[in-house]
Parts: sequence; structure tokens; C-alpha cells
Amino acid sequence: MHSRRAFLKNTTLSVAALSAAPAIVLHAGDGKSLHIASNAYSWAVFYQREGKDFNKSLDQGFADVATTGINGYEPGVGGIEEVRKVLPFLKQHGLEMRSLYVNSSLHEQAEAERSMAQVLEIAREVKSVGTRIIVTNPNPIRWGGPEDKTDAQLRTQASALNRLGRDLAALGMTLAYHNHDIELRQSAREFHHMMTGTDAKYVGLCLDAHWIYRGTGNSNVALFDIVELYGRRIKEMHLRQSKNGIWSETLGPGDIDYEALASAVIQKGVKPHLVLEIAVENGTPKTLSPVEAHKQSVEYARRVFAKLS
Repeated sequence: MHSRRAFLKNTTLSVAALSAAPAIVLHAGDGKSLHIASNAYSWAVFYQREGKDFNKSLDQGFADVATTGINGYEPGVGGIEEVRKVLPFLKQHGLEMRSLYVNSSLHEQAEAERSMAQVLEIAREVKSVGTRIIVTNPNPIRWGGPEDKTDAQLRTQASALNRLGRDLAALGMTLAYHNHDIELRQSAREFHHMMTGTDAKYVGLCLDAHWIYRGTGNSNVALFDIVELYGRRIKEMHLRQSKNGIWSETLGPGDIDYEALASAVIQKGVKPHLVLEIAVENGTPKTLSPVEAHKQSVEYARRVFAKLS
């Protein structure tokens, strides 16, 4: 259930106060100019399904990304060297890196200090190449474990997110909080405290629609409630679909009504950075190559979110 966490662990591998600002006026477009990025996890798992390792052939890998019509790439990194490794290939293939995904550990004070320092070090490194959004998903107590954080740990984590967001804002960058399903246990107390216990000026939301859908018992009601509650804080969206609860090969019609979701987000007056994170799991159909799956997904995303262009 936490395969992306495991992927990042195993591979070690601005801020606008939208909650107080006037709504952005959005005009309908055809979506053709809409910037769409994809996340590293997508390509890792699709390549793995083909018996390949994306990270061992970055030139070919990023050539594949570029042929799909995708404009950008969001790497998942654990340190500066991983960033430096991908930057030349992104430039070579004309891909932007508007956002970057990095795990953090923030629920214990000493580890939080080290983790925040590492995130800021990475942020300073990527600012010069146009990265403006840092997405982080604070680690659980134990990978795959059943433990929930205490109230004290949740307060420590929220305080750390606030500090990190302020420091990133000083660099002209935005912090976007991300979650998987574990943060939605126990009435979603961890997720909600990361929103209500932080300042909207400094901590935005990376809305991962499918993890919220799955983590709340496959509930569109819960997903749309999250948008209603925190929609003006959405800085980025991770886009994935499922059919009958199983991840789909492409972003398209399925369990989540993305057309309605796009409308709900647009009505909040925000223009989030859009990042495809299609993925495969047990039961996912295997009918398309990695390139074709992403090509179809980006075409769908541009149509559904056309009003953001």
C-alpha cells in the first residue's frame, strides 16, 4: 500500500496566501497549452513492469517521457546528488522541473531538524532551474506499520511543516503537503491536523486524489469534502485513476469523476500544478507500453483540465 514510499526509500532514491486572496479568474481554453508533468514513480513502475529499470537508462527514459507530450518531470529524491543526476537529461530532452517530491521525517524534533535542513539544501539547489514547488510526505513511524502518531508528535510535525514552509517561502518557493492512506486513519486526524495546525500562507496541499479516495474507503464523498474544506490551498494535484478499486493503466473515466473534480477545484479559484502519477499494481491491465499509457493520460488530462490553460 505504500509502494511509492518504499520506492523512494530504496533508491534513497511563490507562496501566495490564496486563502485570503481574491479568486483567480479562469478563462476557458482548449487545454493544448496546459503544462502537464509526470512523477518519477509512474515511470519507475511502468518500466519495472516491462522488466526495465528507468534509472539505469535515463537518456532513453527521458526521451520516452518527452515523446508523450508531457512537459515536465517531478523526481522523487533523497539528496542533492540524485537531483544533479537527472538535471542534464531533463535539459537535453526539453523537460521542466517545476516541482520536486522529497520525503521528510518531522514527528520527532531532532530528526525534524535534520530533515528540514536536507529539504532546504535540495531546494536551494533546484531553485535556479525553475523549481518552485517542494512536495513532501512526512514519514510514518514505521514503514508499513500500524502505529499512529501521538498528539504530541502531530503537533511537532505540524510545527515543522510551518517552519519549513516559511523557509521555503523566503526562497520564493512553495511547500505542498502530500499524503498517502495512512494519514487518513483514525478519522483522518493526521491529515486534518496538517491542514488545520499549519498556516495556509506557508503550507499548501498536494491533492493526491486517488490516495484520498482509497484511504477513505473508496469514497468520492470524502475526496470532494477535502476539496471543499481545503481547496484554496491546493498547489499541486497528483492524478491517478482506478476501476473497481484497482489502479488503471491510464488516466481516464473510472472510479473518480475527474471532470467533476476539475470543476470543483477550478471553482475554488486556484490553478494547481498538474502531475500525472498513473501506476500499476496487482490486477492492473497490461495492454499499453509506458509511452502509450502516458500519452493517452496526458491527452485526457488536458481535455478535463482545459479551463486551467
